Amino acid sequence: MESSRISLRPFKLSDADDFLKWASDDKVTHYLRWNSIQSREEALKYIKEIAISHPWRQSICLDDHSIGYISVRPESGNDRHRAHIGYAVGSDYWRQGIVTKAMKMAIPRVFEKFPYLVRLEALVEEENVGSQRVLEKVGFKKEGLLRKYGFNKGEIRDMLVYSFLSADQTIEYVGSCLLFSLNYFLKTS
Repeated sequence: MESSRISLRPFKLSDADDFLKWASDDKVTHYLRWNSIQSREEALKYIKEIAISHPWRQSICLDDHSIGYISVRPESGNDRHRAHIGYAVGSDYWRQGIVTKAMKMAIPRVFEKFPYLVRLEALVEEENVGSQRVLEKVGFKKEGLLRKYGFNKGEIRDMLVYSFLSADQTIEYVGSCLLFSLNYFLKTS
């Protein structure tokens, strides 16, 4: 997939039809805390009340059509140095490297938007191997297993915790070479 076709941008109400295509798919929402969206009206309500008003929820776009999202929610008070990151993409776009590319775009933007952040955390269900691979490809470190930690779709589930620190390096693959690129914080020091 050409990187130039992939972009991140805030959600718009005009994304409702594209959003409905992937947000109505039970395969996509299986690991999400919200249920599949069933109608255009529900899609509009979700975009207006949740996506647009969220501190940092960006639409993953392919040729400017919404195919997924990346969401970052900073903590508050004494925990404001960390934020939770989550993402999803339509099942038609799985295993194409799109989320990996979108995450590589998102990470520096998040640290720029929230300069007090030191840590991004991702919680992933143990059986969600695809999501674990995405996190590892962009440089997140697996920290451990949280037993019976997350409640989702009526069950308490084991979760793996991953982290990416503001001082960490993102990993880039170019051809057969492995390159490490420092994020913008290291460029300024």
